[in-house]
Amino acid sequence: MILLVILWIIAISFFCLLASWYARKYEKPDALIGLYVTFVLISNFIAIKIVEFNFGFVKVFATAATLVFSVTFLLTDIVNEKFGRRETHKMIFIAFVCQIATAFFILMAIYLPSAYFWGDQEIFVKVFGFAPRIMLASWIAFLASENADAYIFAFFKKLTKGKHLWIRNAFSSVPAMALDTIIFVVVGFYNIQPLLPLIVGVIAIKWMVAIIDIPFMYLSRKIMLKM
Repeated sequence: MILLVILWIIAISFFCLLASWYARKYEKPDALIGLYVTFVLISNFIAIKIVEFNFGFVKVFATAATLVFSVTFLLTDIVNEKFGRRETHKMIFIAFVCQIATAFFILMAIYLPSAYFWGDQEIFVKVFGFAPRIMLASWIAFLASENADAYIFAFFKKLTKGKHLWIRNAFSSVPAMALDTIIFVVVGFYNIQPLLPLIVGVIAIKWMVAIIDIPFMYLSRKIMLKM
């Protein structure tokens, strides 16, 4: 588990800093938006798996998407910090439309008649058939939490007059992550999985990520300040 977390930190730092470098070089948030949409879409598929996070002193349960989706809050904060709340809302809208398109084509693939020699329809449906429900839960939670994060971040940026980046990064992400988790778990896993252990576990992992994200936020801003 510790090795996986280290690999996750390395991967996240690489992709976020690369996207921030792109934003500096081309003065556009394109790479950040692309990375954001990628993380959101990946989360919709891997959220089906429930994972045990055993840290030795404590054990919690969360979806496999928790570590990935948690980083979307960092990306919204990075875009909000440099390009403003309007650009952040545009990014959220783009990701939302991409999720709708993905769900549509998944359903189309499920209901297309299978070739007579292809015997994996049941497995295909089992793997991808749950995705639309996950996506529905994700859409509702996504629009509520991501927009809340953008508004709260902008509020604290104005309140602190652009100072104390860690305050707006943490105080926008923490409540937004909790809101996202409660909505997503209830809608996505009601009558399928035990809700309370998932809510507690997912919130705990997301808040851990929010703390780890703070140095990445400062590094990303340092890179983009050279724009």
